[in-house]
Amino acid sequence: MRNANPWKAAVAAGVLLLAVACGSGGGGTGGGGAAEQKSVGKGEGRVDLIAWAGYAEDGSNDPRADWVHPFEKQTGCKVNTKIAGTSDEMVSLMKTGQYDTVSASGDATLRLIAAGDVAPVNTRLVPNYRDVFSGLKMRPFNSKDGKMYGIPHGRGANLLMYRTDKVSPAPDSWKAVFDGAPKYSGKVTAYDSPIYIADAALYLMKTRPSLGIKDPYALDRTQLDAAVALLKKQRQQIGEYWSDYQKEVTAFKGGDSVIGTTWQVIANTATAQKAPVKAVLPKEGATGWSDTWMVSAKAAHPNCAYKWLNWIVSPKVNAQVAEYFGEAPANARACRETADPHHCAVYHADDEAYYRRVHFWTTPVPQCLDGRKNVTCTDYAQWTRAWTEIKG
Repeated sequence: MRNANPWKAAVAAGVLLLAVACGSGGGGTGGGGAAEQKSVGKGEGRVDLIAWAGYAEDGSNDPRADWVHPFEKQTGCKVNTKIAGTSDEMVSLMKTGQYDTVSASGDATLRLIAAGDVAPVNTRLVPNYRDVFSGLKMRPFNSKDGKMYGIPHGRGANLLMYRTDKVSPAPDSWKAVFDGAPKYSGKVTAYDSPIYIADAALYLMKTRPSLGIKDPYALDRTQLDAAVALLKKQRQQIGEYWSDYQKEVTAFKGGDSVIGTTWQVIANTATAQKAPVKAVLPKEGATGWSDTWMVSAKAAHPNCAYKWLNWIVSPKVNAQVAEYFGEAPANARACRETADPHHCAVYHADDEAYYRRVHFWTTPVPQCLDGRKNVTCTDYAQWTRAWTEIKG
């Protein structure tokens, strides 16, 4: 991938923020809406997308990054893209019924399914789905009742990054930013989103088994309270919460941050800018993210939507997106198409053992995702209120 990511200006504007507004996380995992499509016919002439910046490039930001115009030429489906800045915005936009497909992250997918705003995807109508890594198929955040509700796009882990000249010994545990955070007081950083509560829950799952946490996204009231208490304690050591890609790079370069959460693409960029940093997947594992292209239950252009799903996950295009955005591609064959022959190795694209240690972002809902039936779990609205309390 490129060391100087061409869409960093957009990220600096907050397009990768995973913020979820208070009150938006309620609801269960019921689902409803349209049935899956049975066939794909002639395109309707257009497709309306909601996407993260960098997912539907037409050459206007970088002439070398254009997989929209070739799609339009091949299919006759003109692409109209609405760039969304948050998962909450994506959920709101999909409720309007004005869009055909969305590149939803795991904190949004279950809400879209529960509201009946998206339809199950007939994967038989997406030939390139067969080459998607098995670890991305039929996951809790993109399927329900044995049906896929989208086509996986890519994935990544939330890593622990540290300054090699300031942090010693080299950390291999999230303890460094939780119980060990006072050692780096004022120079610890963490991701600025309610979903970060899952990082604390994951640490507690491994270090305080008496809490009974089995899934960092399935927390009852007692378990959530424990995670919140840990994060309030950590808050005293935090120098800055980050949601801005470039600001985190700058903070680590200048030494304002010396340890905290990051993404592989940020670590790569910081290294390219001569910051003495290293990123690791700690021994407890990590949270992570995977985006899924979902089809609206009210899609006005379903044929073009399915053509887009098959296109975006095709080997060459999926490779282009993965390198441009900075993530592991979803299609296994994409690894043969990347411009950088080491891209898939750097992002552990074909390392399923690595990703089995990653707990992908999933919307917390009252129906406990860990299978418990005798308790009500906390939902994203409660997580959002807790996050506001943590930050004061």
